[in-house]
Parts: sequence; structure tokens; C-alpha cells
Amino acid sequence: MGLDNKKEQERAELHRAIWAIADELRGSVDGWDFKNYVLVTMFYRYISENITNYINEGEIAAGDIGFDYAQMADEEAEEARDGLVEEKGFFILPSELFCNVRANAKNDENLNETLEKVFRHIEDSAKGSESEDDFAGLFDDFDVNSNKLGSTVAKRNEKLCKLLDGVADMNLGDVRGHDIDAFGDAYEYLMTMYASNAGKSGGEFFTPADVSELLTRLGTVGKTEINKVYDPACGSGSLLLKAEKVLGKDKVRNGFYGQEINITTYNLCRINMFLHDIGFDKFDIACEDTLTSPQHWDDEPFELIVSNPPYSIKWAGDDNPLLINDPRFSPAGVLAPKSKADLAFIMHSLSWLASNGTAAIVCFPGIMYRGGAEKKIRKYLIDNNYVDCVIQLPSNLFFGTSIATCIMVLKKNKTDNKTLFIDATNECIKVTNNNRLSEANADRIVDVFSKREDVGYFSHLATYEEIEENDFNLSVSTYVEPEDTREKIDIVKLNAEIKEIVAREQVLRKEIDKIIAEIEG
Repeated sequence: MGLDNKKEQERAELHRAIWAIADELRGSVDGWDFKNYVLVTMFYRYISENITNYINEGEIAAGDIGFDYAQMADEEAEEARDGLVEEKGFFILPSELFCNVRANAKNDENLNETLEKVFRHIEDSAKGSESEDDFAGLFDDFDVNSNKLGSTVAKRNEKLCKLLDGVADMNLGDVRGHDIDAFGDAYEYLMTMYASNAGKSGGEFFTPADVSELLTRLGTVGKTEINKVYDPACGSGSLLLKAEKVLGKDKVRNGFYGQEINITTYNLCRINMFLHDIGFDKFDIACEDTLTSPQHWDDEPFELIVSNPPYSIKWAGDDNPLLINDPRFSPAGVLAPKSKADLAFIMHSLSWLASNGTAAIVCFPGIMYRGGAEKKIRKYLIDNNYVDCVIQLPSNLFFGTSIATCIMVLKKNKTDNKTLFIDATNECIKVTNNNRLSEANADRIVDVFSKREDVGYFSHLATYEEIEENDFNLSVSTYVEPEDTREKIDIVKLNAEIKEIVAREQVLRKEIDKIIAEIEG
């Protein structure tokens, strides 16, 4: 236990130091805008060290003890280019490694151009190879000529120099614990910090680690490994990566699949995969609108689907005549409303779910009780026995919104015809202004979920008939009665106490009257 505590302490200290550097670097720039610069620089450092270590280990194993790729001449290194692209997915010349560019940064008055060229060369190295899609446009959000960095080239270069120094100062080399992947861990932490400080400017698109972990645990109950994991609205990919954290290294056999509509977030997602040491051949992230242009038809079905799709966004719906015949949506006989795409994400996920798989999706509460097309889709889901469980979460779990969301768990191979409802409204701990799910909170939810049992004021296993009786309303509060925590009042006892007080009052009155009479007398 002491060792774990020490590890956590070291990790917390490292995190604090990293945030101090990142926060200082941004200066007057909005943190949410500036995060791309810090995270891309971290990525540049990571792949530089990653390829250097890979080459050095090979040379040292072959007997060249003092070998260091960073000291090698570019011309000599060129000979290894093709082999490295095949094995690692990319290539970096020694002179263009992070450590060497940083060492010369202060004296390089064209630092902005140097970095732009280095980044272009890294992307170009993957062209024509298997990893091309994973690297194309990866550095697009690192604009070396942006006014955010400064109003003149000299000021921008000064900022870029500080950026390289700051990221170099992040102590990411020696926290090599068995469960801490230092770069990936630092990335997650920074994203969390940027999101919690971002207010409405983007933080709500980031799923906090405690919620991500709960979704993944719900989706993997009873499993030790899965074929692949998919997220139709994957953001920066943190939720996808929880599958490996929960199940263990190499327990996701065929990789990580996701789709993200925002190009900046899509770039961060691919960077996140690399920083978590996921090989270029083990992930496939696409940038398109999942609902109207899904990119993974050839990869479905998926054994695990986890997602926190955007709430109540507009989509084409029945304005697009092709969508009602789309095999993902047609089974329900109706499309999600144009102003609320939530159930379209549910139908899409269900369609791509493996017969032995589980989908765990964060939902806006309105989709559980509203009428119209949404009710028809809920009826379809219940009639076909796809809804395994609905969980009401506490409010204030997410950045930038205080909404109390729900989780819908979908399965195609249920062994009963019932739906479990769990009221986890109070399963949280308060951390500053937000609520968090502690490990004990998550354990309780997962335990009741896996046992599918009725627990007073907490969970209820509802029959098809009950749900039909409630007109296919799937709100947890319809099925789980909240505990009345108001103090119970015993009227008989209260009356007796009042009687006693009145009697005592009479005695005191008499005594006071006596004292007054004596004084006056």
C-alpha cells in the first residue's frame, strides 16, 4: 500500500509540475486554444525519443555500446529510412530530432520555419506507407506563424523556444511505473486540466476519466479481452484508450476505432494514440460526420462500443431521403428528430455492435421520456430486447455543463427480457465545484449492474410489461423510488412531549408568580 501511495504522490507532483509549465507557457493565450501547441510539442518530443530509443536499443544489442542516433550524420541515417518507416510508421532525421532542434533553438532566428519543415518531413516520411493516414495533417494545428504566439516573428520564435524548453523540462523520462505510461498519462492530465479551465469553450467535449472508466467497466463485465473497441464520437480518444487500461495491455486484439467530426480534436486523438504507445497499425481514426458518412463499414461489428456523443445536436434526419433506408436507422421505422440526433447515435452504435458485444453510451436525459419519434425508437429498442440497463448519473460530472446525464447499456444477446434501472444520483464525491465518481462509487454501480438485482432505492429490474405500462418511458425515476430522507415524525410522542412542556410551563409560571408576590409584598 505504501508503495502505491508513494507512486500516486510522485504522479501528483509530476502532474502539478507539468501543469505549472503548461500554464506559464500560454501567457495571455486562452488555454483551450493553446493546448494544441503544448500537446503537439509533447508529441514531437515523444516520437523523437521513441525512434531514438528504438534505434539505439537495436545497435547496442548488436554490440555497438556507445551508439547514439541523435549524434549520427543525416546522410548515414538516411540508409535506415525505409526499414524504419515500415516498422515504426515514420522517420526523423537526427538533425530534426526534438533534442537537437531544441539545443539550437535559441540561436535559430528562423525557428518557426525550422519547426514547420521538421513537421512536414515527419508527415511526408509516412506518405505511401501503411501509416500514411495516421500521420497526414497531424501537425496542422501547430501554426508557427499564428498571432496567438506573438505579433512579430521574433516574439513568436521566443514563444516557440520557451515551448521546446518547457516540454523538455517535463519530467517524463523516469516515471516508468508498471501502470504509468508517462507521456500518455501526462496528456490525459493536461486535457483534463484544459477542459476544467475551459468553461464553455470546449471542455464539455472531454469525458472525465472517472466516467470513461465506468463506461468501459460496464462494457467489459465478464470479459478478459475483446476484439476491438469503437467510439462513434471519439473526441480526443481518451475514452477509447480506457479499454486497455481496464482490461490490460494487448487485451484489445484488433485495435481502436473512432470517428470525430472536429479536425483539431481528430488530430489530438491520433496524437493521443501514439502517446499511449498504440502502434500505427492498431488504430483507425477517421474525420467525418458519423451519422451521414460513417467510415468504418468494413470494420464492424465491434465487441465494445463506448461513447459520449454530443447532446441534442441537429442532423439531416428526414431531410435526407436516403437515411430512412440506411441499414443503421431503418429497423426502427423512424429517424431521430432533426433537432435531436441523440437516438441516431444509439441506433448507429447498436447496428455496429457485435452479437456478443456491449455498448455503453452517455445520454441526455430527455431522450428517455420525450414522445414522438424518440418514443417510437425506444419502443423498437425495448420490443427487440436491446436495452440491458439505464443508469442515472449524478449531476455536475462533466466540464462545462451541470446536467445529470444517464448511461444506456445495449446488448444483442441478453439472457432475460428485462431492463435494469439504476439510480446512481448519489454515487459521487464532491471535488471543488464538480462531482466525481470514486472507485467505491463505480464498484457499487458495476456490482449491481453485473448481478442484475433489485436493491431498495437504488435499482430495479423491470419486466417488459412494466415498461409497456409506463408507455416506454425509460427514465430511472419511473422505476426506482427515491429514499425519503426526511426525518420521520412520531405524532404520539410529539404530542406527549408538548403536553410535558405545557405542564412544565405551568409549574414555572406558578413559581415566578410566587417570587413576584414576595418581592411586591
